Amino acid sequence: MVKIEGHDFPDDLYYHRDHMWVRLEGGKARVGYNQWASEASGKLVSIKTRPAGRTVKAGKTLGSIESGKWVGSLKIPLTGTIVEINPGLSDKPSLINEAPYGDGWVALLEPENLDAELKELIPGSDKAALEVWLKEEIEKAGV
Repeated sequence: MVKIEGHDFPDDLYYHRDHMWVRLEGGKARVGYNQWASEASGKLVSIKTRPAGRTVKAGKTLGSIESGKWVGSLKIPLTGTIVEINPGLSDKPSLINEAPYGDGWVALLEPENLDAELKELIPGSDKAALEVWLKEEIEKAGV
């Protein structure tokens, strides 16, 4: 586990610059919203996503999330077909705040261009790259 500025970044994940993470699971990819972003957003009260069965392209919108103070897009880190959307989020979007790397996952994908697209993500084992990226994000957010 990499800890930066008090925020956790599991080292077995890959991180997208738009705050989504990727966990590889036997040929599939589970994606979610990282801890720093979920804390900066505030308690999430709504999430809307594309349904299972849809194809999504890396960098495009998977859906949107909303807190009491903010609405934002969930940018998908990989191209692929949505296998499953986390059913627990429909009743409790704040699962993302409570367990961003566990029960708060967002979607499970069948990736299409995994090897090429993983090269565009930050490996969780690369603490230096994560620190540079997070510092930039904190400065942009003004926190």
